[in-house]
Amino acid sequence: MFCHTRGIRQIVKNGKLFLATLAAVLGPLSFGFVLGYSSPAIPELSTITDPRLRLDDDEASWFGSIVTIGAAIGGLLGGWMVDKIGRKLSLMFCSLPYIFGFTIVIAAQNVWMLYLGRVLTGLASGVTSLVVPLYISEIAHERVRGTMGSCVQLMVVTGIMGAYIAGMFLDWRWLAICCSIPPTIMMVFMCFMPETPRFLLSQGKRREAEEAVRFLRGPDAPAEWECARIEDASDDQGGSLGMADLKDPGVYKPLGVGIMLMLFQQLTGINAIMFYAETIFEEAHFKNSNVATVVVAAIQVVFTAVAALVMDRAGRKLLLILSGVSMCLSTAAFGVYFKLSSETHGNSSGLCLVESPFAENPAVGLSWLALASMGFFITGFSLGWGPIPWLVMSEIFPSRVKGFASSVCVLTNWGSAFIITKTFQDLMDLLTNAGTFWLFSGCCALNIVFTILFVPETKGKTLEQIQTQFKGTPE
Repeated sequence: MFCHTRGIRQIVKNGKLFLATLAAVLGPLSFGFVLGYSSPAIPELSTITDPRLRLDDDEASWFGSIVTIGAAIGGLLGGWMVDKIGRKLSLMFCSLPYIFGFTIVIAAQNVWMLYLGRVLTGLASGVTSLVVPLYISEIAHERVRGTMGSCVQLMVVTGIMGAYIAGMFLDWRWLAICCSIPPTIMMVFMCFMPETPRFLLSQGKRREAEEAVRFLRGPDAPAEWECARIEDASDDQGGSLGMADLKDPGVYKPLGVGIMLMLFQQLTGINAIMFYAETIFEEAHFKNSNVATVVVAAIQVVFTAVAALVMDRAGRKLLLILSGVSMCLSTAAFGVYFKLSSETHGNSSGLCLVESPFAENPAVGLSWLALASMGFFITGFSLGWGPIPWLVMSEIFPSRVKGFASSVCVLTNWGSAFIITKTFQDLMDLLTNAGTFWLFSGCCALNIVFTILFVPETKGKTLEQIQTQFKGTPE
């Protein structure tokens, strides 16, 4: 018992585990740069003197949103890659479309080259959003898996903030060069990192798996015992995926949870809040919109870091519930803000409502209501519904269906993100601003109920224990 406790202590403290995680999360950092790139680049490309590269409003909209199409395709591709070539090689290969995509943007001579570059970087982002959570969940010890898994979202928002800050000083071409640096470093660093023990064991490479465990846990770690535990669980789960597996509660239950988590994440209204962020800051007398976007990104970074620090203490479920309550109240307050603003201006048409809250200066109190609601919302999202769906996705699936199930979840996330982003304006025309945000508030209330009823607590459990919990068999 003493030796086992000492082994656990070494597992958690071994520095090479954190080094492997650092190398992997350079992928999400690259992903964040992709998402953040459009914000400083679009205003410049909309006013550029070269008519071949100048974006009109419709082209600018596609320049921003086409990344989600590439990411949805990348999610499907990533699901195939992780099962065929492994987690490590998938990460190394996904750095290539990042680099090629930004190279095409740098060399762009027309709008279509800009689109192609964005699609390629989106493709890489989709692969990254699937592979990195899986890689980290399979190398991390259960005591620190929550903290390490939360670093995925932390690095995404750090990348977004980095792109915003760099965009204040660099033009769009130099910004693209800057954005290509993290994936280049990731490809080099991953050369020296191990494949995950679970994938190696699935390929019958027991000796390599034990070496990977010793690298990740330290030379005195019980590598044989850990590999045997993983093999026993794999034997219980069976071989490859078949249609009959969709009737297995150990497959369809986590798949349903994963899909709904991704769908609810997009239905929180995060894109709507970010859509109004600059205007809300202007109404609160923050006139420099560049600084405003950096402030919003900084709030996300700070509270996502807080979530990472408390994830393995508070647990996933509690943070999801608190996050849902925070977003439910803040989006409801946003609806009240838009309703009171529209009444102030005596305008009830849906189309005009998009402009009316900001057409003239509303009461100062209303402006600060919007600002407080936005801050409360972003804080809540960053603490729970930002990082946790990706973390839980990486924890709940049996090995034989991880590639397929994770790709379905990623496709759901990016597909719904594209649909919601592109139809957001139509939704506001139909329901008015207030009605749209109250709809988001209702969705947040539903995600609270869903979390309480269906999302399992995975804190402190091995991946095998989590999968056993879904099957309803004794651990």
